[in-house]
Amino acid sequence: MKHQDIWLVASGDLRLEANRRCWQAQETMEKQLVAAIGRQGKTVKRAHAYDPEKQHGFIDSQRMGMEVFKTIPADAPLIVAESVWQYTHHVLAGLLTHRGPILTVANWSGQWPGLVGMLNLNGSLTKAGVFYSTLWSVDFNDDFFNNGLKEWMEEGRIKHDTSHVTPFDLVKIPVAEHQTGRSFARRMREAKAIMGVFDEGCMGMYNAIVPDDLLHATGIFKERLSQSALYARMGSVDDGEAEAVLTWLLERGMTFKWGHDEQTELTRRQTLEQCKMYIAAVRIAAEFGCDTIGIQYQQGLKDLTGASDLVEGLLNNTERPPVYSETGAELFAGKAIPHFNEVDECAGIDALVTYHLWGELGMGGENTLHDIRWGEHYIGEGIDDFVWVFLISGAVPAAHFDGVYASASSWRQSPMYFRLGGGTLRGVSKPGPIVWSRIYVKGGRLHADLGVGRAVRLPEAETQRRWRSTSPEWPIMHAVLDGVGRDQLMARHQANHIHVVYTDSESKAHQACRIKAAALDELGITVHFCGNVNTFGG
Repeated sequence: MKHQDIWLVASGDLRLEANRRCWQAQETMEKQLVAAIGRQGKTVKRAHAYDPEKQHGFIDSQRMGMEVFKTIPADAPLIVAESVWQYTHHVLAGLLTHRGPILTVANWSGQWPGLVGMLNLNGSLTKAGVFYSTLWSVDFNDDFFNNGLKEWMEEGRIKHDTSHVTPFDLVKIPVAEHQTGRSFARRMREAKAIMGVFDEGCMGMYNAIVPDDLLHATGIFKERLSQSALYARMGSVDDGEAEAVLTWLLERGMTFKWGHDEQTELTRRQTLEQCKMYIAAVRIAAEFGCDTIGIQYQQGLKDLTGASDLVEGLLNNTERPPVYSETGAELFAGKAIPHFNEVDECAGIDALVTYHLWGELGMGGENTLHDIRWGEHYIGEGIDDFVWVFLISGAVPAAHFDGVYASASSWRQSPMYFRLGGGTLRGVSKPGPIVWSRIYVKGGRLHADLGVGRAVRLPEAETQRRWRSTSPEWPIMHAVLDGVGRDQLMARHQANHIHVVYTDSESKAHQACRIKAAALDELGITVHFCGNVNTFGG
């Protein structure tokens, strides 16, 4: 690199309280990062200063990001450093036109979380066609990070190990499985489906928006709905209807961590408000003929009512409180209404395909996305593997828990992010084989990465430690991904979200993964297997 200075930016949240509370972690991370860069003979120039009035040093709006990038030499080496959740659109405009080498960096921590923010940024840059490199570290002293940093400084790029990835076309799968997957996909595409989108672009997630022409090729079409309509419809739900939903949950053993302080605790009133949102969402989905829906919540709706997460978890479960139309007809009886959290339309495609394909394969199709939050190697209880912490804010279906609703609880969402409260659908995902996946946009096409793995049971003390290190109010999955190492997943994955669904056995996980790959290929999605290729060859 001809430049002595490496420029640095930090994209943050849009919410002032979150930026303030998370700033200390960002400051600590940047000091470690700057020291690591200094050890390799370079200096760092921060492109934007700490704001004493705001009490943080993040880029906190798209406009601010545009102005900051005007001060950065277009050919300078640039690092986007993340220890927090960030809104990608704050920096996307500047990164689109930056000509110098770009490196995204996150601290290996589940606290706020930088890993999730960086993965969202990476997926968005991939969709936008921006070339970048990426790195991560616990303390920025390890060989993996320092060697990667040296490579980036010398070459302007980092080549990670992605030997775990095999294109679908290079894997020979049984003819019967090919036919099963392709037949399902053809029928789905011919029948067509509607994806109900309650406002696009949640939290700046550019990678979560699927262009209409790519979606149409799969046979799925968007119904653009408004969160204001959802809120208005909540007003037409009777108190008695909301009470009936809550009673149904209580009778099945679900617990609610209720208190009395609306500012800091979950209250019964907030839960009943969420029950009204659940009923309103089902009614709107029925009226528009939606096969899957996604509620953004974060922008706009968060200023009006409680969180949507409990609602999302209920929708994703086949067994759920019944909802009736105003004329008394039960809506979607005996069916889940697959919901894609944070309006991640890539996950919406996956949720719809998976739920119905698994049903045809004779298995429960309840599925969900999770954040790839963090993870550590764990030894004990028959486990000697890297165990990921997968978390999402509440959209996990109760079928993913051993005791279904009886082992589910609802805790208040963090006041930092959710001022008006509302609860989650919280629990520990049961042990068992899983198929994981991610659909994403690259090079103007839809792609999908698929693999197999398992959810494992960790000791209670370890589960609590991991929850305390992340978000204890959220549902958690302890996941092991077969044939995919920590750094391989991070180098390859094109989103903050990963999709998971259970299977009845390990052999069925392999079979179902192959069938799903054939189905997605038939839908025109470029498929890649991730893991040991011998596993996928039948």
